[in-house]
Amino acid sequence: MFTGIITDVGEIVAVEARGSARHLAVACSYPADSLPLGASVCHMGICLTVTSLSEQGNRTVFTIDASAETLARTTLGDWQAGKKVNLERALRIGDELGGHIVTGHVDGVAEIVSRDDTDGTARFVFRAPKDLAKFIAEKGSVALDGTSLTVNGVDGDTFTVTMIPHTLAVTTWGDAKAGDRVNIEADMMARYAARLADAKAGGY
Repeated sequence: MFTGIITDVGEIVAVEARGSARHLAVACSYPADSLPLGASVCHMGICLTVTSLSEQGNRTVFTIDASAETLARTTLGDWQAGKKVNLERALRIGDELGGHIVTGHVDGVAEIVSRDDTDGTARFVFRAPKDLAKFIAEKGSVALDGTSLTVNGVDGDTFTVTMIPHTLAVTTWGDAKAGDRVNIEADMMARYAARLADAKAGGY
């Protein structure tokens, strides 16, 4: 589990195709001794497992593997060396829950429709996949590229989010622009509520 509070911006330093899967190396500022083998790390909203790590200069470099399923459902298939990625280590019992519960299981890919910057803040309009739009509610939570965000408003399959200067500065969102594709994870509570409503309507 994660909170959607980004704790580092890493860099993809190598990408290797392995059949239908991908093997990637990620450089970050986390101390190597804080990332045991098998640790779960959220990358742009995708929970992936650390398979090896080393220290290279002043950075820690670890490797991850992504399956064909992950490539099909997320933006990871587009990642190349040099790409910056939002990172978050797994939530530990006793940690502050500053965002909302994020599983790292991406539901699909949304698109940035527009970005409007005013006084250091940025107002984004996103278009969600139609099958996910029902899970997005005004003043509700949504995880976009791993970042816990509050929905300002909803209009059909589009919704708006406003990001403060701090968020833009410490995540990849500072460079985001219209046309970019982003990983989206709907709020867990919304998914369960919708499932219960469907079950009731179906009589089971």
